[in-house]
Amino acid sequence: MTFAHQTDITALRRRLSADIVGQPDLLDRLVVGLLTAGHLLIEGLPGLAKTTAVKALARRVSASFQRVQFTPDLLPGDLTGSEVFNPADGSVRFVPGPLFHDIVLADEINRAPAKVQSALLEAMQERQITVGGQTYPLPPLFFVLATQNPLEQAGTYPLPEAQLDRFLLHVRLSYPSADEELRVLQMHLHASDPARPLAGGDTQAVLDVPSVLAARQEVLQVFIAEPLQRAVVDLVRATRDPGARVGELAGTVAAGASPRAVLALAHAARALAYLRGRDHVRPDDLIALAPDVLRHRLVLSLDAGLRGVDADAVIAALLAHTVWP
Repeated sequence: MTFAHQTDITALRRRLSADIVGQPDLLDRLVVGLLTAGHLLIEGLPGLAKTTAVKALARRVSASFQRVQFTPDLLPGDLTGSEVFNPADGSVRFVPGPLFHDIVLADEINRAPAKVQSALLEAMQERQITVGGQTYPLPPLFFVLATQNPLEQAGTYPLPEAQLDRFLLHVRLSYPSADEELRVLQMHLHASDPARPLAGGDTQAVLDVPSVLAARQEVLQVFIAEPLQRAVVDLVRATRDPGARVGELAGTVAAGASPRAVLALAHAARALAYLRGRDHVRPDDLIALAPDVLRHRLVLSLDAGLRGVDADAVIAALLAHTVWP
């Protein structure tokens, strides 16, 4: 099967590789999120190009972009917008907030209080916001990319499991290699505007929003065979009682992944297969994405913490004991 917009998406991915040095997994996941309308939680230390990569993505698809710095004093209306009273004629009009953009970067999402998280949750799940009893739809392309610092926890609010489950992927970033850091330095030294290090100063969009929306429909046609479907279900179900699959994991998980994880892994794998130029899913697509799909959906037990077992270790062990067709 051939897809009309698949070459556009692969061209976008190539362009992002020229814009951003290193972080290939992050760039793949950004495109997967774009293709699935799935929200991403990106965890990494400052300076790892999280904001730069998101801005590059928005620029290359000619999409509207808004970055919101989350702070403890943020209010729901700072995200959704609010109704403004006009004393001249007694009218009330709604002024849209930053959520009314195609791509929203929620920087340090865990610094905002519960009411703000609740407002964001409605937008993420329902793709709409409600203000003053009136519901307003969000743009068709809308998806959220949220960041959090893995080390700095002072003054933060842990994200509730219900909200974590709404993120399609939880991506963890690592430091670039020495060669990649050298290339970053050289790009900045030769850039006319080091604050905007796009390669060669090229800021031309690769595709438009209607093309992305059409590509999303094509992703739904990517084939995933029934044996692979069964393997996905088997893997997710194994997270609920990992000790039955791997004896050493007994007692490490208090709550496993929900059925939403089955849907997330299958849909994300279809998008990755599409990005890789195929019309069908392979086991390596599922294996590559399983950690990002599952790590934020596992609630580990106190015993796991005492034994030094984290979510990634549980997922890696389960993947190693999963039979792929």
